[in-house]
This record gives sequence, C-alpha cells and structure tokens, in this order.
Amino acid sequence: MKIITLFFLLLIVSIPTNLQSQSIDNKINEVKPYFTPLEKFDPSRDAGKDIDLTILEAKRSNRRILLDVGGEWCIWCHRLDTMFIKNPEVEKYLHDNFVVVKVNYSKENKNEKTLSRFPKIPGYPHIFVLDKNGKLLISKSSVDFEKGKGHDPKVVLAFLKKWSIKKLDRL
Repeated sequence: MKIITLFFLLLIVSIPTNLQSQSIDNKINEVKPYFTPLEKFDPSRDAGKDIDLTILEAKRSNRRILLDVGGEWCIWCHRLDTMFIKNPEVEKYLHDNFVVVKVNYSKENKNEKTLSRFPKIPGYPHIFVLDKNGKLLISKSSVDFEKGKGHDPKVVLAFLKKWSIKKLDRL
C-alpha cells in the first residue's frame, strides 16, 4: 500500500514539472517577428524606425522589403489594398516573399526625412522594393498596375514574382 501511495504521490508531483517544461520549450521555439505589417497608413508612425525593424525581419526571414507609400486620403491606395483582399493568392505571395511596410505620406506627416533617401515619388501609391539589407532595388509607380478603376492582380503578381528572392537563393 505504501508503494502505491508513493507512486501516486510521485506521479502528481511530476505532472506540473512536465507541463512547465513543455511550456518553456514552446516559448523558446516561438519566433516573434521584429515588425508586424500595418493595415493602414498611420501618420503617427516613424517610417524610419519601421523600415529599420523591417530590415531586421527581412534578414531573419530571408525576404525582400516592399515599401507601400501613400495615405488614408488616397483612393488608389485603398484600391490596391482591396485588390490584395479580393485576391488571396496574390496577398499570400506578397507576405510570403516580402516584409511590407506602409509609409504614410499626408499633411499630418510627410515622412520627408525617410523618403528623401529614395527617388522622387510622382504619385500615390508608390512602391519601393528593397533587398533584405535595405538597399533600393526598384522604384515603381502603381499606375503600371492599374486596370480600369482598380489594379490588375496578374500584373501585380508578375511584378512581385520578378522582384522576390528566388527559391534557389533561399537555400
């Protein structure tokens, strides 16, 4: 009887230890991103700091960086966002291959210091693709993506594929 009681006592004492050990292991394996993409253009954000965090995340995840420059005032910026929402395969490709940061340009915050590092922007939305170290690869007007009163998902996807890191480069 003492052996059975001792067995159950040891079993009860060891259960919390095992659960605690599993919890610690899960936290160690959990990787939190340095930068979480924004859903809206936010004039209160510091675009320079966002880009710095994006570079860290791009290096960690071996992705390129896509700067989406525009503002909440910009109808074509909303149309580009809508195109991604309505075309989940394009949105998935975007986020699988790029760390995306929305850089606000508005009366409240033109992010002039940050945007002065890049070529002049002729209109909005405007796209800059950077390598994972933050080096500019291409400056692209979204006018080239337009079709009717929106953006052509096939053209956008072709652009993303052209400027993403090739699968062989990721190995």
